Amino acid sequence: MKKIIIIIIFFSLILSFVQSYAHIAINQGQQYKKKLIQDFTKIKKINIEKKIVNSKSFLIQIEKIKKYSPSLYSKNESLYKAILNWLKNNSNINKFNQFGINLFQMKGIDNYGNVKITGYYTPIVQARKIQKDEFKYPIYSMPYHLKKNALLPNRKDIYNGALDKKYILAYSNSLIDNFIMEIQGSAFIDYGNNKKLTFFSYAGKNGWPYKAIGQILINRGDIQKKNMSMQSIKNWFKKHTKKEIQNLLEENPSFVFFKKTKKKQVYGASAVPLINQTSVASDTSIIKKGSVILLQTPLLDKNGIFIKKYEMRLVIALDVGGAIKGQHFDMYEGIGKKAAVSAGFYNHYGYAWILNNQ
Repeated sequence: MKKIIIIIIFFSLILSFVQSYAHIAINQGQQYKKKLIQDFTKIKKINIEKKIVNSKSFLIQIEKIKKYSPSLYSKNESLYKAILNWLKNNSNINKFNQFGINLFQMKGIDNYGNVKITGYYTPIVQARKIQKDEFKYPIYSMPYHLKKNALLPNRKDIYNGALDKKYILAYSNSLIDNFIMEIQGSAFIDYGNNKKLTFFSYAGKNGWPYKAIGQILINRGDIQKKNMSMQSIKNWFKKHTKKEIQNLLEENPSFVFFKKTKKKQVYGASAVPLINQTSVASDTSIIKKGSVILLQTPLLDKNGIFIKKYEMRLVIALDVGGAIKGQHFDMYEGIGKKAAVSAGFYNHYGYAWILNNQ
């Protein structure tokens, strides 16, 4: 009898593990086809018949690189031209090699090719140049008054007024919007009265270590790891008081500063305007700026649920991010509320192949 009970328990545990494993795969798009040993594995054929869904956007992005960063274009010119030739004459994913283009699959975060894919966007933040009524949350420029190597205040101290007011660029009406602006790295500022939007770009950080509030909420048990996304964090904000929100944000001592610009387009770290769902932020220690990546991205429904389908995109590494490390791509989604929704849902996995013609 004991033996039968042990067998039942054993198979129950196996079934539970399989169900849990399958649930993760279904929700976030992981695939488990073949274990990869190297960081980048040369692949002859990937057996995907789907067409690239963003070929027009990719061509526009190449033109942006050519215009705004001739040096970056020059470094990658032969590859770009080979890909353009492929798009013009064939665009069959399994025939890249006929155009002198090699595919190197990334090993992913788990050695099964599962590369993390998140999204980011450019918010539009309501603000005023002077403090008034609900517009009381400062957006700061980079302080330069301190001596060399002097440590800047942490987030909590900055919230409590540690910085001189001369570094305040504007006042928003939402501490949350300011924090999201920091995460995204830039924003368009709306001063109201139908004035033209002003682009605030990234200027620097205070030098304190970054601590993800998403991980803090997971550790607390407030949000399950499988459900973590910017959208779920925003939902948490809606259910808590301003004091509770500020206390949470203060647990991340890192703080981002901005600078006012005259730019009308959104630029990445490569000084090139970004095209929606065609440019990505990546870790430059493993992915060179200007690199082209064939990205298999999971498709989500209007509620951010993975629908067990993928699409193929050609994207270019043109940006960076403090939280973008290793086998991880952050895809640029665009400007405003619609882009915020799609970017906020993305915390999924796909396959990625680096294109090379050397």
